[in-house]
Amino acid sequence: MSVTVRVKGSDISFPSDAGETLLDAAERAGYAVPYSCRKGVCSTCKGGLVTGTLLTSRRSTISGQQEDVLYCVASAETDVEIAPKWIVERKTPERRRYDAIVHRIDHPAADVSIVHLRLPIGRRIPFRAGQYAKILFPDGDSRNYSLANPPHDNDVAQLHVRRVPGGRFSDHLLATLARGDRLNLEMPYGLFTLSEDDTVPAVMLGTGTGFSSLRSMIADLARRRVGRDVHLFWGGRTEADLYELPRARLWAERYRWLRVTPVLSRPDAAWTGAAGRIQDAALATYPDLREHEVYACGNPDMVEGARMLLTTRAGLASDNFYADPFVPSGEPVPLP
Repeated sequence: MSVTVRVKGSDISFPSDAGETLLDAAERAGYAVPYSCRKGVCSTCKGGLVTGTLLTSRRSTISGQQEDVLYCVASAETDVEIAPKWIVERKTPERRRYDAIVHRIDHPAADVSIVHLRLPIGRRIPFRAGQYAKILFPDGDSRNYSLANPPHDNDVAQLHVRRVPGGRFSDHLLATLARGDRLNLEMPYGLFTLSEDDTVPAVMLGTGTGFSSLRSMIADLARRRVGRDVHLFWGGRTEADLYELPRARLWAERYRWLRVTPVLSRPDAAWTGAAGRIQDAALATYPDLREHEVYACGNPDMVEGARMLLTTRAGLASDNFYADPFVPSGEPVPLP
């Protein structure tokens, strides 16, 4: 049976089927609300419940006025009114599943693997730079990985995978993958994409494999010959964590519109570059960000720290802060 979801302070309403998450129902109706992991982990989709009853991820119900509801794992049991951070009309995503073939696996760092996948002949992946793919398991579980390749290379998928001890994909399945093996992908997902205004300078903040989304964006700008001013700050504990730093530096030499600043939080004595937190390095370089956009991808603590620091200290408009926090995607965190 279908119920109705209304959005506070607007004339927006849409149906939601039994068991359908609020996020899925909104997308099916042609609306976008904030999200990232879709597993109840990253908190990007948090919003309010004004009236009605929701079924939570641990099969309990919540009713009446509530804050911090995770829309990606909550479904409407009755007609409800919700208060998302924002909601916009957007074409319903056209997602597809693909049987991708492992072409090769590189190991640029001790705990990072780059998985190169190819689609069957004649298949293409339409996506936007910054979006991600789901690796699907037969039991319905999944893992999310950003697409590091630019959209014009749409017959392949390049995934940058950091090993998480005990991780179902990164620590177990990946160890057994070989050339010719198949992975089931579903994509594209994600709202972490470049804005349409190419005249606005962009500051990019990435930690670890958060570089993968930003890599796709930079390669896309280069391919489209868009001379948008971009400054990439890439952070890691040691230089080994910046596993494609030579490539990033080569891009900075090739493209006049791109600057690259590596930042280490635990540098050795030989390091002469920036040290500390990348958001601090960005603030030191850009004390006034009122005319900029910021794209932050990687460690959730960095993402939230950068949001708070740059909006309060550098004048960055909150609407000009775009983020994709990377979180372990095992068991979802249940709603209260």
